[in-house]
Amino acid sequence: MGQVTAQFSRNLNLVAGRPTVRGKFLFLGDEKIWIKGVTYGTFAKDENGIERLVPQIVEKDFAAIAENGFNVVRSYTVPPRWVLDAAWRNGLRVMVGIPVEVPMALIDEPGKSDEMEEWVRKQLRTCAGHPAVFCYTIGNEIAPSIVRWQGKRRIEKFLERLYQVAKQEDAEALATYVNFSTTAYL
Repeated sequence: MGQVTAQFSRNLNLVAGRPTVRGKFLFLGDEKIWIKGVTYGTFAKDENGIERLVPQIVEKDFAAIAENGFNVVRSYTVPPRWVLDAAWRNGLRVMVGIPVEVPMALIDEPGKSDEMEEWVRKQLRTCAGHPAVFCYTIGNEIAPSIVRWQGKRRIEKFLERLYQVAKQEDAEALATYVNFSTTAYL
């Protein structure tokens, strides 16, 4: 690993501010960054539907992740703020997953779109402004059958609506949709 790449694979939190996009590259301040990411989760949930995360284990995991040259952790669900704090202490940024892919099949039910938007807004507020947030991933691999059923334009329009919610709640953060090859056109 080259010297510059090694530096940014471990120290993304040493540069203040949020990542930005310039052309096809990502920057922190004036420095081009190279993402070396790993997924973290999902984990078993408790009786309230909250992932069972143990602070000491998360801290140890994040230290090992950073030590092995990774600089971004991708979650599939919205982590508690203390997880973002642990990431930051370990020189990591977090791609915060906002999982809307399952209820997407229901967006044609009356009021469901508004309900989903409000849920996303609530989730974003738990992380908004935290320096460890690398970006928000709104939706995760919406099934091709749902896209065919609802129609490409309708899904894209709803994802755009959720993107706007993300920008309203955390204006400086990047936001994206995560797909797989069968819905790469979204």
